[in-house]
Amino acid sequence: MRFSQIPGLHDTSRILVDAIRNDHLAHAQLFAGAEGSLALPLALATAAYIHCEQRGDDACGVCPACVKSLKYIHPDTYFVVPLIKTEKEVDDDQRNTILKQWRSFLVESPFGVPNDWAMVVSAGEDKKSLIIPKSESRHIVKTLALKPFESRYKVMILWQPELLHDSAANGILKILEEPPPRTYFILVSYAADQLLPTILSRTQILPVPLLDDAVIVDYLKAHHNVDDAAAKRLALLADGNLAQAIRLSEGDDEDHFDEFISWIEACANGDVATLVLAAEAFHGLDKVRQRNRLSFSMSMMRETLLELYGAHDIQRAQPAHLEFVRRFAPISNLKVVQKAYDLINDGLLHLERNGSAKMIFLDLSLGISGALRQGRAATTV
Repeated sequence: MRFSQIPGLHDTSRILVDAIRNDHLAHAQLFAGAEGSLALPLALATAAYIHCEQRGDDACGVCPACVKSLKYIHPDTYFVVPLIKTEKEVDDDQRNTILKQWRSFLVESPFGVPNDWAMVVSAGEDKKSLIIPKSESRHIVKTLALKPFESRYKVMILWQPELLHDSAANGILKILEEPPPRTYFILVSYAADQLLPTILSRTQILPVPLLDDAVIVDYLKAHHNVDDAAAKRLALLADGNLAQAIRLSEGDDEDHFDEFISWIEACANGDVATLVLAAEAFHGLDKVRQRNRLSFSMSMMRETLLELYGAHDIQRAQPAHLEFVRRFAPISNLKVVQKAYDLINDGLLHLERNGSAKMIFLDLSLGISGALRQGRAATTV
């Protein structure tokens, strides 16, 4: 990954390039952003630039170091990533197997998010907990004790340090504060508030923002053959998350608004027969369209929350959709809409884990129906 391949983060990339060229880059960096931010690609581009033998405004992309970095096989870039939670120690054979999976993941999903990786390491099975086990702290110390193989520098990329086992987190504190010469740590976190204060205090924090809609629109049009109107609609649904926008672009260009209206009315009326039929119809869709429909529903709930908070200046829905939101908000409340949002989000996660689409949709439909009717009852008391 090179900085030029990362859309929308030109100012952040320039800060890193200038720091590296002037030898001002802190030895321990924390790239902190929300899930869906391009913090990981930024870390990969930083590592490639550090190793590049012909640095300019970006890594050259053609020197031997860059050729390896762009395949994620540079021997002086090390990765620590979350694994399936287990009581067993991670041995070198398992670590090598995971590393091969990780490199394939980076090649196939350059803007992938944690849930994408969870699907890889869990082989698509139902949700499993991920963790960076305590044995990894010993592996980090052992690895960084070695001299560089080819580069003048060593780079350790620690992805999702918020998933560090407590023992592992404490085990890296000393080397994080005093690493070997010419060693850089890059921690990539989507939940920096969950990190130990002792880790935060040892790193220089670089905030990584989500992308603007315009950046996502341009990227979809240039790289995924999406027309302007569809790209704008998908950017609204993605809400700054490029990986989500790309996934949405893989489905049919549908608005989903009419289906959403019919569904939410059935939920509000407690029409179980209609909800069962809707679940069967949902089951008949391909997975991309299922995902897109739930993503649209989440966006409508998000817009309703903004309406209830009075945050009209940051609402992003189309006029026809906003008309529904302004009709729906007065007959609901913050608690109900937040519950509906959470249920749809959980449904998306279960769908990604290959759960039964019919059962997932029916379950969240009944949950939303119950929440709406309870909210209505509370309002009339």
